Amino acid sequence: MLQINDLTFDAWGRRFFDHATVSIPVGAHVGLVGRNGVGKSTLFKLILDQLHAGDGEIGYPKNARIASVDQEHPATPISLLDTVLAADEERERLTNELET
Repeated sequence: MLQINDLTFDAWGRRFFDHATVSIPVGAHVGLVGRNGVGKSTLFKLILDQLHAGDGEIGYPKNARIASVDQEHPATPISLLDTVLAADEERERLTNELET
């Protein structure tokens, strides 16, 4: 379970989260949706411990899997879609089985 309790985060001259609390149960698949600049990437960075909140707590089990895709994709000959699809090992295995 991902648990966010009383999270407050200020940065770059503005408040992104003001005493936010949420609980996401084990096995849930969740997406963050919102207009540019509302804090989606910031929340992910807080969850992944790449940024540190002023107040509040974020906790989840050590064996939890949290997936994310960087907002900026490095310039490579491989498309972002191909990069994401390549990370899906089961899909890759099944595709290879079909081709042989």
